Amino acid sequence: MAASGPNHDGCSPAPITIAVIMPVLNESRCLAHILAHTQTLGFDEVIIVDGGSSDDTFSIAQSFAKQCGTDPLPASGSMRVLTAPRGRARQLNTGAAASACDVLLFLHADTLLPSNARRAVLTALSNAAAVGGRFNVRFDSSRLTARIVSSLMNVRSRWSGIATGDQAIFVRRAVFETMGGFADIPLMEDIDFTRRLKRTGPLVSLSDEVVTAFRRWEQQGPLRTILLMWTLRFLYWIGVNPHRLQHFYSMVR
Repeated sequence: MAASGPNHDGCSPAPITIAVIMPVLNESRCLAHILAHTQTLGFDEVIIVDGGSSDDTFSIAQSFAKQCGTDPLPASGSMRVLTAPRGRARQLNTGAAASACDVLLFLHADTLLPSNARRAVLTALSNAAAVGGRFNVRFDSSRLTARIVSSLMNVRSRWSGIATGDQAIFVRRAVFETMGGFADIPLMEDIDFTRRLKRTGPLVSLSDEVVTAFRRWEQQGPLRTILLMWTLRFLYWIGVNPHRLQHFYSMVR
């Protein structure tokens, strides 16, 4: 699969376009900061998909999209706000369907991409065989526990080829469509997706870091959260339906 193709005149390769797809739900406390940062990174599209927020999330996103549309010298391309039925998989699929870009990067609303994110993705996909990839993750906490957890996540992901949504998964659009997008399940959609994705071709594990919130680990306690998350993943791997696991997942949100 080529990283880029010729223009209609056959003279030069067309530039690869990248869309950031961001599902949101009641993220008003961090969304403005994330969007302000993301819109400076040079992506061709930023698509925010709200799943029915009850706080100011939707209005904050709309305000940024309007500002982006009126900026005479925008640092990035377009920014749009869509709505979808609640559920991260449904929101991600809605955003992907609305984009015409060559590459889709799925970003959580509490995660900051590195300043070189666009270049890092393009470099990763300069390998024509690569179908997608993910970033390393680092938490926004200086606690030793946070550093240990993120290091283990990165090592586990590199070893297994499976990534979580915290790691800003990216994929070629054509591959995403061939796969049928994210499975319509209430959780583990990222695990399911990357498990299927790695069967289609090589994934690139970038050493560049995204910075994500440590809040859910701090709220429930790091050890308790780790045990719950790994229990959920073990149950999922042995075949327990994600709909049955949804109740337990709410304990670590």
